[in-house]
Amino acid sequence: MTEVPALEVRNLSITFDQRRGPLPAIRDVSFAIARGEILGVVGESGAGKSLTGSALIGLLQAPGRISQGQILLAGERIDDLPKDAQRRLRGKRIGAIFQDPLTSLDPLMTVGDQLTETIRTHLPLGRAEAKARALSLLAEVGIADPANRFGQYPHQFSGGMRQRIVIALAIAAEPDVIIADEPTTALDVSIQAQILALLRRLAKERGTAIMLVTHDMGVIAEIADRVAVMYAGRVVEIGPVEQVVHAARHPYTAGLMSLIPSIRHRAERLPQISGAMPRLGHWPGGCSFHPRCPHAGPRCTSEVPAFTPVGAARVACHLSDGGTTLSPTE
Repeated sequence: MTEVPALEVRNLSITFDQRRGPLPAIRDVSFAIARGEILGVVGESGAGKSLTGSALIGLLQAPGRISQGQILLAGERIDDLPKDAQRRLRGKRIGAIFQDPLTSLDPLMTVGDQLTETIRTHLPLGRAEAKARALSLLAEVGIADPANRFGQYPHQFSGGMRQRIVIALAIAAEPDVIIADEPTTALDVSIQAQILALLRRLAKERGTAIMLVTHDMGVIAEIADRVAVMYAGRVVEIGPVEQVVHAARHPYTAGLMSLIPSIRHRAERLPQISGAMPRLGHWPGGCSFHPRCPHAGPRCTSEVPAFTPVGAARVACHLSDGGTTLSPTE
């Protein structure tokens, strides 16, 4: 019997309603995340990564709306729930970690009060039990001397420590899924490595499914089990990290791989992907990447490529029909 994914997205499309008409922002996105799995979602700014994450946790703001598709949590559809029901799910069954921890923490409340309030909102615990759980969470995420730090305010912690507190808040009610949107961007390299190791441990020990949104392929290669590459509101390649990183089948993925410096090969300049991401509402016909693609042909300009299975991955590229593997420099 096939295990039901912790999170499944089916043919998700997001539209922004404007006076001049609807603008498609996310188009026909599908993926699933198993329990204990980390799915990295990568792409340039404007690709639709964070917008997809916002839709999953019910934080899509008007005039944006889900215009097509379904979001399922442990097999149950949640995108059509009333706002109050979505709010109850948020924090209890779906946790969120954002790029700037200060936007997630109340500067006027101690971290202990924020944790106990979150715990008591979602779990049937008394004040003493909630405090004990909060202290346990602080220790679990690596906050030294949690009993003393419990009564301190966010400004008394470093950036890395604040992000650990946000992670503690995200896992306080033992959610099935965590959406982590650029959780390490503002941190230095050593702290970034610690936060990534913490997320990895949460996935493996707690069985939490994690969607990790980032623009950094190095982070994806280090922590994710699978990776979904987004471009212009679509997923263009998805599969195991090892296959996607080392045997990219989509030219955009290959271009992203070329941006990672190699310690084995000396180069004066890194390759670059020519051109820029198309603006919202100005998606090219056919394959959206074709104006920037060195391999584009007549079919690419007129026909939207379907997903093609390639090994354990799936690729939306006409080149994949011929089994072509692209090197990072192509």
